[in-house]
Amino acid sequence: MSFPDFLRTDRTPKRVAVTSPRTAAARRARHPVTREIDEQTMVGEVYMSSLIRTQFRLALFVCTVLACVVCGLPLLFLLMPELRDLRLLGIPLPWVVLAGLIYPAFIVGAWLYIRQAERNERHFAELVERR
Repeated sequence: MSFPDFLRTDRTPKRVAVTSPRTAAARRARHPVTREIDEQTMVGEVYMSSLIRTQFRLALFVCTVLACVVCGLPLLFLLMPELRDLRLLGIPLPWVVLAGLIYPAFIVGAWLYIRQAERNERHFAELVERR
């Protein structure tokens, strides 16, 4: 049985490495702040600690809002008994809010947190590249 020409292994070309003629060209200098951060100098430490502080403040804000919502809703239902007696589709309102509506609110909060955290990182990267 003979193989078609395109399947024959004896005619397979050898592998060739293709390189750019600019591989020996000088690379663009990195930003001095980036170098400071990579080398973990005092200046780099100041920049990194500012990013960490910003992200930590954002996380504290989100956790505070979450704690207020989680603790505030039962307190609201405790202080306003007329809300406890309301029914939505035959289900008591506290159950609807605490068991069903709070999870979409958590997802929206998480999405907003991620968006803001990425924005903080983008601003940090722009700051580092400008210097």
